[in-house]
Amino acid sequence: MLKLRFIALFILIETGVAWSQETLLLSEVMFHPRVGEAEYVELYNAGDEAVELSDYMIIRWVGDSLGTRYPLPSHRVGARDYVVLTKDAAAVAAFPRAERQKVVECSLPTYPNEGGAVVVATADGTIAERLDYSPAMHSRLLRNKAGVSLERRSFERPCNEAGNWFSAASTAGYGTPTLPNSQSMEYVAEEAGFAFSSELLSPDGDGYQDELTIEYALDDGNVYASIDVHDAAGRPVCRLLNNALLGTHGTIVWNGMGEGGSALRQGRYVLIIKLYNLQGTRQTLRRTVAIIAP
Repeated sequence: MLKLRFIALFILIETGVAWSQETLLLSEVMFHPRVGEAEYVELYNAGDEAVELSDYMIIRWVGDSLGTRYPLPSHRVGARDYVVLTKDAAAVAAFPRAERQKVVECSLPTYPNEGGAVVVATADGTIAERLDYSPAMHSRLLRNKAGVSLERRSFERPCNEAGNWFSAASTAGYGTPTLPNSQSMEYVAEEAGFAFSSELLSPDGDGYQDELTIEYALDDGNVYASIDVHDAAGRPVCRLLNNALLGTHGTIVWNGMGEGGSALRQGRYVLIIKLYNLQGTRQTLRRTVAIIAP
C-alpha cells in the first residue's frame, strides 16, 4: 500500500504565558464552513477518566497576546471521547453520523478563513493547547477549501507540529465532528488495503447483499482514489469515486446500480481502483464482483 513520507519540523513558540499538560486536546477545526454551515472546534479527552468541560475555556488570540475569554458550559466529556463546540449545534449535527449529544452550543471566537489560532485553556487561563492554522495546511489538490475541516493526525505528537493536521477525507464528508478523525495515524487496521464485503451483489431490495461494502485501511492519509466499474466487455458503467481524498481508513458503498441509477444486467463486473499521492506514486487494483439475478 502507498506509504507517504514527510519531514516533521518541531517548532517552539515563545508566548510568555503559562502552559499546562491537560487531557482535553484539540482534535478538529472547521474554520471555513460553507454558507449555511457553522464553524466548530472539536476536543478529545485523551485521559482514562471523564472531565468537566466547564473547567476549560476558549481564548481568542490577538496578534501575539491573549484576547477575549470564552468560558465553556457544563458538559461531561467521557474518557477517550469527543465534544464539539459551535455557535450553531443544528448545523454541525447535520454532518453524517454526527452524535448530537456530543455537540455543545456556546460562544466562540470567529476564526478567519485566511488563518489564525485556536487556543484552549483551563478555567484559570493556563493554556492547554494552541493550533496555528492556515489554508496551506489543507491538501494542495483541493480546489475549494470551504466546508473542509482540518483534522489532527496524532494526539501523541505536539499539536502545532508540522504535518500533524490535514484535510478531512472526502469519503467522510470532509468533516467528522464527534467521530474519530478520518486522517488519524493512530488507527490500527487488522489488514491494510481494500476489503470487499462479498464477491456477489444482489441489488433487489430484499435486505440480502443489496450493497457492496468496501472497507479500506492505508498507511497514511493524503492518498487520492478513483473507482470505476466496468462490465465484462470493458465498458465503463459507473464511477464510484473521482479523485477523492481518502482518509487512513473508511468505507465506500456501491448499490449495484449503473450511472444515473440504472439497473445493470446479471454478470461479472470489474472494479478498477486507481490510487495516487502527491509524491507521484501510483497503484491500480482490480477486483471482480458478480451481480446475480433476484
